[in-house]
Amino acid sequence: MFEVKPLPFAKDALEPYMSQETLDYHYGKHYKTYVETLNRLIAGTEFENLSLEEIIQKTYQKPEYQAIFNNAAQAWNHEFFWSVLSPGGGGEPKGKLGARISKQFGSYEKFCETFKQAAVSQFGSGWAWVIDNGDKLEIVKTANADTPIARGQKPIMTVDVWEHAYYLDFQNRRADFVSSFLDNLAKWPNE
Repeated sequence: MFEVKPLPFAKDALEPYMSQETLDYHYGKHYKTYVETLNRLIAGTEFENLSLEEIIQKTYQKPEYQAIFNNAAQAWNHEFFWSVLSPGGGGEPKGKLGARISKQFGSYEKFCETFKQAAVSQFGSGWAWVIDNGDKLEIVKTANADTPIARGQKPIMTVDVWEHAYYLDFQNRRADFVSSFLDNLAKWPNE
């Protein structure tokens, strides 16, 4: 069975860019419910002893397992999202990743424009992702619980654009939330 993983930072550590109140709901209610619901759905099934990744890949695009997929994918997506948030984060990545972004997108600023456009244009709930395809980086968006790992892709960054991720702090200003995420919270992998 899966456990609600602890946040890698204190609930107030991301203020003023993400409030403790937002995390109380986002982490303490939404994410927790995905984990608890998944545990209830997989109890006594063939999925009970699999990893989140295995459950996601085995249930992807199978209507009879849609509820299991949704909750497993949302648990994984949120755990990944927590891992790419950091107090004092944000700004242009350094090293090889920074060089790859500059080379592929022309500049970090152009990358930010493209990423922000993907996040803002996601109709309804979903996610914007940076995927590492080996020879190039790709910005993609997914709806609802969908996740790149269902298709064997390797995400290196994501922003949650479900309203529960930002509405208490930014109301309907998704673009401002995404800008704040990139400028103040994004924790890029070390390369």
